[in-house]
This record gives sequence, structure tokens and C-alpha cells, in this order.
Amino acid sequence: MNEVLFCGMFLGKQFLLTPWKLVGYFGAILFFARWPIQMLASRKAGKPVVPTLFWLMSIAGSVCLLSYFIFGKTDSVGIISNLFPSLVACYNLYLVVRNKKADGAGNRAAASGGGCVA
Repeated sequence: MNEVLFCGMFLGKQFLLTPWKLVGYFGAILFFARWPIQMLASRKAGKPVVPTLFWLMSIAGSVCLLSYFIFGKTDSVGIISNLFPSLVACYNLYLVVRNKKADGAGNRAAASGGGCVA
């Protein structure tokens, strides 16, 4: 995947486009695009919120960027700088899923009369 798809000049420097760079660019776009998603969700809710899509985009962007830095560029700085955010995003997505399951179980218990009585 290191074959050159395009070669040209950009800002006075030679620019090479490879499939791994496309993976890296896609990851960077995903990682950036999560912020407008978060802003729109907060605007809709009228308060700061972090939607599940934010964490999914964080994980997908980090995986793409990690793939690029591991296989395409072999850059330890890029690997380290993308590994930690991907772990944090995975943990936060785990918390979202766990809380949705807990909320669903609590709602079912309340609907069946099995909840706490005040």
C-alpha cells in the first residue's frame, strides 16, 4: 500500500499520495468532524453533551491514524500521540453502553412495578 498514487508539487514541495496517506487523511477528517457533531448535539440539547457518535468517530479516527503511523509512516511519535486518545474513547464508549444497559434495566423494572416505591 506504499505505491504512489499521485506525485506533484504543493507549496513548493514534492507531494506524494499513497493509500496509507489516504487512510491517515480519512482518520484526521473523522477526528476533526467529531467536534462539529458534538457542537450540534449540545446546541440541540441546550447544554453541553457528548453524543455516542463522538466516541465512535474518535475510535474510528484513532484506528485510521494509528494504522497510518504504524504501517504507512512507521512513526513512534504518531503512534503514541494517537494510542492514548483511542484508549480513552474506548473506555468512554464502554461507559455509554454500560449506562444505557443500566438505564434500560431500571426503566423495565419501573414499568413492571418492580422499582422502588416512594
